[in-house]
Amino acid sequence: MSETQRESWTGSGATAHHMDEGEFRRFGKEMIDWVADYLYGGVEKHPVQSRAAPGEVRSMLPGRPPREGEGFKDIISDLDRIVLPGLTHWQHPNWHGYFPANTSGPSILGDLVASGLGVQGMLWSTSPACTEVETLVMDWMAQALELPECYQSVPGPGGGVIQDTASSASFVTLLAARERATDWRSNREGLGAIDRRLVAYTSNQAHSSIAKAMKMAGMGEDQLRLVGVDDGHRMDPSALEECIRRDLADGHLPCYVCATLGTTSSVAIDPVREIAEITDAHGIWLHVDGAFAGAAAICPEYRGMHEGLELADSYTFNPHKWLFTNFDCNCLWLRDREPLVRTLTVMPEYLRNEASESGRVIDYRDWQVPLGRRFRALKLWFVMRFYGIEGLQALIRHHVELASHFERLVEEHPSLELSTPRNLTLTCFHHQDGDAATEELLKAVNATGDAYLSHTRLGDGDGGDRFVIRVSIGQSRIEREHVDRAFELIAREADRLSRR
Repeated sequence: MSETQRESWTGSGATAHHMDEGEFRRFGKEMIDWVADYLYGGVEKHPVQSRAAPGEVRSMLPGRPPREGEGFKDIISDLDRIVLPGLTHWQHPNWHGYFPANTSGPSILGDLVASGLGVQGMLWSTSPACTEVETLVMDWMAQALELPECYQSVPGPGGGVIQDTASSASFVTLLAARERATDWRSNREGLGAIDRRLVAYTSNQAHSSIAKAMKMAGMGEDQLRLVGVDDGHRMDPSALEECIRRDLADGHLPCYVCATLGTTSSVAIDPVREIAEITDAHGIWLHVDGAFAGAAAICPEYRGMHEGLELADSYTFNPHKWLFTNFDCNCLWLRDREPLVRTLTVMPEYLRNEASESGRVIDYRDWQVPLGRRFRALKLWFVMRFYGIEGLQALIRHHVELASHFERLVEEHPSLELSTPRNLTLTCFHHQDGDAATEELLKAVNATGDAYLSHTRLGDGDGGDRFVIRVSIGQSRIEREHVDRAFELIAREADRLSRR
């Protein structure tokens, strides 16, 4: 190795070196092979849920950092020996918990390129292609989903941005709604100026990120109204209207409503048009969270969920859940970007530049909480170009077909009952012997390590709620054989419980 490839560590006799080109190429190929071996068969050799006890992984690693550099073979050895057994394997074909966090080869390679380029896309001027590819990809995605034209960045006042998660999308839109409702007073005067009359609304089935956003926005969780739902677990517009009118009569200031396309517990689809007509009449910001289910709208037959979306102020969904783009990648669109940009813009002298001051470019640092941002758009760009719209539609339909097959298996089993009709790829069911049996069934299946399921509680129609098992289908490489294998486990344990 040449002297130019070595650097002295000041203050010590040791020397260090950057990985040279030959090492990078050699170990890079080994790591690509390692990832490929894991994803395409290797993952199925592990229990889906980790068997590690608390503290076990850490106890297997040194308590102090290495004084001298180690070889890649040692690092990979510890990946295999320590890290993999300590993981719950979200990419396993029999991962059916929560929602999928699926990925794909094109996405992984796009992420690799983004890491290799290492650009910081906070401003247009810091990497023009980073910004312009993202703007294009967000317009492409809006077109692919047939979103209302108002969400496109060209030619109107709206546009899209890639956030890390739907939680961040909810937070920044809540901030914008707060400021718009109060003429940006707390932006100018600080948290002490936040109007204590402000209230927000979402359904009692919505994601917990809304409550968390209320805390972070300084509005307080007590100012969030959880609106009742109908028998299908969808927000009840009449209950929302009543809640808003009651708050107005009590002197409160409604500023934000979050409707959900695909609730966490049951993938219920809120009636957006009816909700939007209410928020429009009262001048309230309407945010629509399609985190999981939004991917389904790549298929025309599922676009009915968008009814009324043109009246919403913002819309978001996560390609990192069900559109084969690895975490993290959230799409957020705004009908009018100005309130968000005005809420989040700060311009210190060291960031001033001619392009930004010309008003002809987008600076995405003004659309998010952090200043810095990586080139997330590349992995979504790779996915859209590799699969095309038709390829993505075929994958979504394949998963829905598998979920429909699973639903039929549940319906035909004498000890199992559907808790609510299947929504897209989520089936909720319970054991006929009640909550205790259902919970024991869940634990028994997960204990096998051959599948992973999660649970929730849903209204039972009689004023109570029921412990139910959720089976979410959507892992990238899942096939019918995996669904059948998971159901065999469920049926075996359900039969055992019924025989007791």
